[in-house]
Amino acid sequence: MPAVPDLPRHTLALEDGDLHYTQAGSGEDVVLLIHGSLCDYRYWRWQLPALAEHCRVLAPSLRGCWPAAHHHPQAGYRVDAHAHDLIRLTRALGIEQGVHVVGHSRGAQVAMAFAIQAPDLCRSLTLADPGFRFDDEPETPPFYTRTVELLQAGDIDGALEGFVDTVNGEDTWRRMVGWFKDMARDNAMTLLSQILEANTPVPWRDAAALRVPILLVGGSNSPAKYGTRQDRLQQIQPEARRVRIALAAHGMNLANPRAFNRAVLDFVDPVRDPAPGISAS
Repeated sequence: MPAVPDLPRHTLALEDGDLHYTQAGSGEDVVLLIHGSLCDYRYWRWQLPALAEHCRVLAPSLRGCWPAAHHHPQAGYRVDAHAHDLIRLTRALGIEQGVHVVGHSRGAQVAMAFAIQAPDLCRSLTLADPGFRFDDEPETPPFYTRTVELLQAGDIDGALEGFVDTVNGEDTWRRMVGWFKDMARDNAMTLLSQILEANTPVPWRDAAALRVPILLVGGSNSPAKYGTRQDRLQQIQPEARRVRIALAAHGMNLANPRAFNRAVLDFVDPVRDPAPGISAS
């Protein structure tokens, strides 16, 4: 696997604020990586160099996240606003042919919003452990209400432990590497904004109307709720492909990056031979 280089930081100045991103590689195939909760573009440290050997890769930090994770809660920290930012980024960089959109967890809902808002710019859609509900399904209480209470009380690590262990499995936070914990701490306060839109649904009719290749990716050890989301998506989009990443839970791209990277590359370009050096599990 390629070594992780220092990630160059770029900034797109928008009329209502700045969007920070990194990029690597070159070529006509462009992959847009969208991170989930508590993360930023550093989350893709094992994807950027590997995918960049085959295509151009863009990884933004959603606005409100590091390196500008402050002043939360903020009303503009919303899925539809994030998607609008990424559409503007794609157009500002002159990528008129569109991008292959990859979203993880909450980022999968941002990816879905991108595809719905700008279908002309979405060449394919990869959703890794999406957790969103559809608008014909009932609301459920956010699982991280207690997390937000702990954040407000100043117990940052206690809050993060509860959140991360819920989405990835018991004792995950304790065993996580230092760089991931630092990233999560940098973005902890974003949950104060995120909980304000915790039950924002995806319109199922809009999802069903998408005419774009879709890949559903799940970790073999992910909590069951993520599998049920993929089941529903396959009902809505019967042509969607589905893969499971072995030896991995919700953070599948970190736990088994070789398999995750191969799944993305093989989907983005089905004609391409399996990427050298990337095994299936």
